Amino acid sequence: MAGLDESGSNPDVSLLYDINGLAKDSPHWFDRAVEFVGEYGLLLALVLLVVWCWWGQRKRGTLDDAASSVAAVVWAPLAAGIAVLVNVPIRGFVERPRPFVDHRGIDVLVDGKTDFSFVSDHATLAMALGAGLFVAHRKFGLVGIGLAVLEGFCRVFMGVHYPTDVVGGFALGTAVALLLSPLAMALLTPLAKAVGRSARVGRLVWSRPAEAVAALPGASSSQAAAAQDPDERDLAA
Repeated sequence: MAGLDESGSNPDVSLLYDINGLAKDSPHWFDRAVEFVGEYGLLLALVLLVVWCWWGQRKRGTLDDAASSVAAVVWAPLAAGIAVLVNVPIRGFVERPRPFVDHRGIDVLVDGKTDFSFVSDHATLAMALGAGLFVAHRKFGLVGIGLAVLEGFCRVFMGVHYPTDVVGGFALGTAVALLLSPLAMALLTPLAKAVGRSARVGRLVWSRPAEAVAALPGASSSQAAAAQDPDERDLAA
């Protein structure tokens, strides 16, 4: 893809210079902080947010509710992985160079970025996680989307992406997380229910798996006791 015009007639490049120019006016410690946050910190925060949401969704009142909620949480990281895979052929087709390759005066805060620029993997991952969380839990999702927007700003601030790289990543991550959500839920919810009925790993889905085990046809009292007391599991087996 041909380099973009450096003149002010191109809003993508103008916004790139405006945002990246903030790095030149910022103290060194702030640039280093943004580098860490934009490269690793925000993605780690989103992963922790997913874990937090999963922990809370396990405490639903019934197994059916817990299973569907946990399935939605599990879909968030799966959607992020699928979105990044979808991005591989997109990058190869567009072949857009990084902004510092075609434009002078870009303050690059992180080295080693030699691959293509469109679309941003970081923005794609972050927004897929945020949109996926929104399917599972609105409040967690809004926080996740906010972190994703901040991630996109950091990528432009760091000089490694154009604003449209970030917008493209947001669109790709959102599309995968939302459009494939019905199919994902149809596949993941029965699996989550099956896991939730297990005396050994049921707590991954529901915080009270003993109730599910006791409700199963033919379930013995020792199986229900094993689900309630982890120390009894080996005896029940």
